Amino acid sequence: MPGWDSLRNLVKEEITQRSQEGCEVAGFEDRWQAAATNEQIMQLYWDLRKLRTKADFPYVEPSHLAGIRAAKSAASRAWDVKADDALLDRIHGAWLGRIAGCMLGKPVEGWSRDAIREYLSAVGEYPLSNYIPPAPANMPEGVGHRPRAHSARGAWDHALADDDTNYTVMGLKIMEEKGPDFATADVGQAWLRNLPYHHVCTAEKQAYMNLVNEVSIDEAPMYLNPYREWIGAQIRADFWGYCAPGRPEKAAEFAYRDAALSHIKNGIYGEMMCAAMIGAALATDDAGEIVQAGLAEIPPKSRLAETVADCLTWRKQCATWEEAFAKMLETYYGRYGRVHTNNNLAIVLIALLFGWPDYEKTVCISVMQGMDTDCNGATAGSIVGAALGAAKLPDKWIGPLDGRLDTGVQGFMQPRIDDLAKRTLTQVKRVLAGLANGARDC
Repeated sequence: MPGWDSLRNLVKEEITQRSQEGCEVAGFEDRWQAAATNEQIMQLYWDLRKLRTKADFPYVEPSHLAGIRAAKSAASRAWDVKADDALLDRIHGAWLGRIAGCMLGKPVEGWSRDAIREYLSAVGEYPLSNYIPPAPANMPEGVGHRPRAHSARGAWDHALADDDTNYTVMGLKIMEEKGPDFATADVGQAWLRNLPYHHVCTAEKQAYMNLVNEVSIDEAPMYLNPYREWIGAQIRADFWGYCAPGRPEKAAEFAYRDAALSHIKNGIYGEMMCAAMIGAALATDDAGEIVQAGLAEIPPKSRLAETVADCLTWRKQCATWEEAFAKMLETYYGRYGRVHTNNNLAIVLIALLFGWPDYEKTVCISVMQGMDTDCNGATAGSIVGAALGAAKLPDKWIGPLDGRLDTGVQGFMQPRIDDLAKRTLTQVKRVLAGLANGARDC
């Protein structure tokens, strides 16, 4: 069976991706089945690349910042924020909230909601209210899943390395070295110099490979990269929100420059929206304002804006997160894969809308829905952690981290989390100074 990054599988996934982008792909699956050589597979790939969006495709989805901004239908929000101790506490809360949420979802990454419920019920811990427990020796028969032992509760005494937190640290490193005017190419060079190849996945791995092979920066997110609307960019959003508190448009701009290395369209929008929400959450604790601040930064006729609108509707219609999640599955199951941006952002939004402002409820709801659980726990935790601040986060969740984080980023082998927050505040001062001197913001 070919691996996910084999040429054959990449082109099969490209058929799905082109269909989701609104292209007519009838006949391509048969051609893929019949292709016997790499040459035939590559010819199929180039034919897929030539396809154009169908005339009746109802979405408008630019991938360039100017087009994204031109498509906006709502004005960007902005809040006055001071780079003081109160802001430092909120930035620290965002880092802690993200890291704890990631550790919560890590043992069950990729599981379905049903598998998570089955396991937790079998060990007497459903609904989720603590880190995932390890599988007991006397596990009841018929339970088909076991959490990853190394990241289950009690197996660690500090936060473990994960791509979700590696990218947050990478954002700090890029900002420290290149400043607020960093470019997409700087992001690529930072990956190559500071992040091991096997620490990146899907779209990031394809973009990384393209850079190594000297593919142009404009082609890097496209060439043999059918994962360009998956969740990989969305999980890189957080630092760009941390360094632009109260300035969701600037956070989204930073996120765009990062996302454009490996993603297009809704892959980019997911990172922009999450960065904007985090930037807003550092200035307000109103969940409605936070979501609207993120929504204002993405094209209103995009598939992702439609997803956000669905989530807001389900919050009004549904009494529980379970009902909203069922509607999400009815709407998106089979339309997108388990690591696509759209359905995972829906999971994050459902968690925020039904769990807010309780940190534990929010991260637990995000993980109990399944799919990309470490990513979603981290993103939801980051947003609510930013709104609450470190001082208000429960020790039940923060204590086990012991203030330490393993990473795979060169120069950040095991940083103190409070030091990451302090270094972030230093970058906030640079960003806010630039905005005061006339850099674009609203």
